[in-house]
Amino acid sequence: MIASGEGPIAGISALPDLTADRAHALALTHVSRETLVRLDRFVTLLLATQSHTNLIGPRSVAEVWTRHIADSLQLLGLAPQARVWLDLGSGGGFPGVPIACALADRPGSAVHLVESTGKKAAFLREVCAELALPATVHHARIEALSLDAQPDVITARALAPLPALLDYVAPFLKTGAQALLLKGQDVEAELTEAAKYWNIQAELAPSRTNPASRIVIVRGLQRHSVRS
Repeated sequence: MIASGEGPIAGISALPDLTADRAHALALTHVSRETLVRLDRFVTLLLATQSHTNLIGPRSVAEVWTRHIADSLQLLGLAPQARVWLDLGSGGGFPGVPIACALADRPGSAVHLVESTGKKAAFLREVCAELALPATVHHARIEALSLDAQPDVITARALAPLPALLDYVAPFLKTGAQALLLKGQDVEAELTEAAKYWNIQAELAPSRTNPASRIVIVRGLQRHSVRS
């Protein structure tokens, strides 16, 4: 079980001071007081679990608020009316958990977190239960996912190169969803490679947390026909 007490985190020594990073992240992505309470608790739970289970890159712990929390929350501004979100390969909870924290007070909201690794899925379930988030954790491979809900938005972050990632999101775009895919500095090369296999209706949005990164907004996909 995840320790739920406040104060120093058992099993972690010499945690970096996150005060400045937290302030920077909140300046980038404004949230309500209630959302901030949930985010603070999520970061505490994340770092407690990070001491024995690798959820985020160790080098990113000192910038967890900007590199992970704010990076996730910026997606809300690209789909402000969306109610149902599907996060593929949620890992340590990004971007799905921060999004669920922000949507927890919005009636009708639902976030589906898909994670194939058992330890990470268990962590996500405990977080969602403790924070009373409008989220469901699916411990499954993406290819085997059975989802009753019809998502408005599909998200993915650090999951797979774009040509493979589009295979995952394509079925959901057929029902009118859009995909918001967080990508790094190689996004142009990935788009060029993906265009060999797909007709892509997409645009790039700048990242608010990293000038070298982009968000690929995909609204339509059609696989190229195979010529004999």
